[in-house]
Amino acid sequence: MEPEVRASSALTCRLLDPEFVEVGASGRRWTYDETVAALPDMEGAAKDGPRYEPSEMTGVALAPGLVHLTYTTVIDGQRARRSSLWRRNDDDDTWRMYYHQATPVPPGTT
Repeated sequence: MEPEVRASSALTCRLLDPEFVEVGASGRRWTYDETVAALPDMEGAAKDGPRYEPSEMTGVALAPGLVHLTYTTVIDGQRARRSSLWRRNDDDDTWRMYYHQATPVPPGTT
């Protein structure tokens, strides 16, 4: 969520699994290549722009090498509930996001 990572394709590639898929808050399906190409120009990538503020982060191990992370974000006054799956790469023992989904939270919803 840090602007420095969002603005850098090299840093983004280290955090996303090569089989990454996202269903964005808009409902659009994003692939790994589409995400890496678009992320530097998306909201939250500018150092002097709005930043994602995460809260309510919870993780659950689903299986060895697979974690489900849920959390809420706010950026520029817009809330979203987020869910992602992270899997461990056995080759270099790093964790990478395999799947992500964002759901907008309407104003006034608790």
